[in-house]
Amino acid sequence: MAAYRSEGTAANIWFDPTAKSAEIEVRLAEAGYLGRVADLQQVYRPDERRTVFSPDPQIIQFSDSSTIIHGNNPSDLSGWVDSMLSQISTPAMPPLLSSAPSEDERQQIQSNPFQFCQTSTVQVPSVTYQSQVPQMDLDSGIQLVHLLMTCGESVQRDDTPMAISVIDEMRSILLSNNINTTFGIGKVAGYFIDALTRRLFTSGGGSSSCCCDFFSTVESEILYQNFYEACPYLKFAHFTANQAILEAFDGHDCVHVIDFSLMHGLQWPALIQALALRPGGPPFLRITGIGPPSSDGRDSLREIGLRLADLARSIGVRFAFRGVAANRLDDVKPWMLHVAAGPAAKEVVAVNSVMQLHRLLTDDVDNDATSINSVLGWIHDLKPKIITLVEQEADHNNKNFMDRFTESLFYYSTMFDSLDAGGGNNEQRGLAEVYLQREICNVLCCEGASRTERHEPLTKWRARMSGAGFKTRHLGSNAYKQASMLLTLFSGDGYCVEEIDGCLMLGWHSRPLISASAWRIGDDVRNSNCSTDDNSTLMMNNNNNGGSSTTNSSSSTSSNNNINSN
Repeated sequence: MAAYRSEGTAANIWFDPTAKSAEIEVRLAEAGYLGRVADLQQVYRPDERRTVFSPDPQIIQFSDSSTIIHGNNPSDLSGWVDSMLSQISTPAMPPLLSSAPSEDERQQIQSNPFQFCQTSTVQVPSVTYQSQVPQMDLDSGIQLVHLLMTCGESVQRDDTPMAISVIDEMRSILLSNNINTTFGIGKVAGYFIDALTRRLFTSGGGSSSCCCDFFSTVESEILYQNFYEACPYLKFAHFTANQAILEAFDGHDCVHVIDFSLMHGLQWPALIQALALRPGGPPFLRITGIGPPSSDGRDSLREIGLRLADLARSIGVRFAFRGVAANRLDDVKPWMLHVAAGPAAKEVVAVNSVMQLHRLLTDDVDNDATSINSVLGWIHDLKPKIITLVEQEADHNNKNFMDRFTESLFYYSTMFDSLDAGGGNNEQRGLAEVYLQREICNVLCCEGASRTERHEPLTKWRARMSGAGFKTRHLGSNAYKQASMLLTLFSGDGYCVEEIDGCLMLGWHSRPLISASAWRIGDDVRNSNCSTDDNSTLMMNNNNNGGSSTTNSSSSTSSNNNINSN
């Protein structure tokens, strides 16, 4: 039976921040996380006028409006692509400079589609965004966009010979010296050619057995972490959700976060630190993290739980962790989460979903028995205090392939545009691009159950959440200010934050890319008091078929994997 005894009190930390800030930051680093106490100090001012942060002076600011509008930079890649797409109604077929691939080439494509694109995915030149623009041959860029649209329409018509010919022509352009394949539309075209080639040669024109699952769980986690560090999108998701959860937990002594995608636990050190600094002392915090079973035999959920438990103990937060191993969110059942039900329940629950609920969507949107309706139903039955929902602001769940193709071309052109402008570590940025490449491949190559990247815009999520019995919980000015402060850490001057009807959008220039919203149910009957002792125990029990591993700082239940510490 393990015992982790918490030392110190949050009250001391709060009232003497200069004495404890450095210590907390050291503890964060020792636990494998980076963070600053100053980033998490409460900054709310009730009468403060809201302003939008962006280094771009073109922003138009409306302090008293629920909607904030931003000026557009017409020179950015995404705007150029959007302008091109808006001018293309029925794309004419440009003249082909070469014939379709030979039979030998087709066999080589099937074995390794990426080798035919000859584009760099990791080696990114360390030059500035502005200096690269003149290197791109505009005529070749225009031709590539037309060819991409023509290829997409050929795929939709099942005209495989024409699609192969167009792919061959695009490869010829990319292999020429007329366009930069490590930047701008040349790079974007390379990733889309990869996806189209895979769809044609390895998935049989769109298959229920997706050809894009070429990364292990460990590799996927590495890509996720590099995407997290390379750009502000996941940090925005975590900080915005954390601020909303922190405010919902105010005044409660026993709190429980259910995280639909734990992924290294990167989101939670900041929340633990903020709770440690709460006036009056921290609550008892319980985190239930859902994640896939480890493919290499490691108990990764246990490892994450240990790190979080060590951090919480070191800064005086009573803490419990439970990990639930599941490949799909709809494999999780409410009883696995150990949430007490009924009026006697003593904990306040927050449900956190960062880019996960779209994976539950299906082609049959009218079927009441779909996975999304089932999961939203049992979330409602848990009676959480708050549900934080972060999703891609895109429309990639269209049955029509060409609509999906056009929308994804615009969306990911904007994403790559922001990555190119952000500078930073070249290898890190390259791996972040591979993270996006995997999404592109899933959107374009897969059909049926294997197509999981079914992104939908906030307007559709509003309708779906309202239909499931949830009401909007407006994100406060703290969440808005946290997002604005976050942008100062990134060098790209096109990032902008918008507030729309109590929700936040993070975008690049005029294009919103990520939406964050918070939700509640109509009646909240949860009790805010919770009685726990100050001991902590660590117990683990993992089952790869929907099982769980638990790190618990107050329970005395034992298991075969107990870790003892005083």
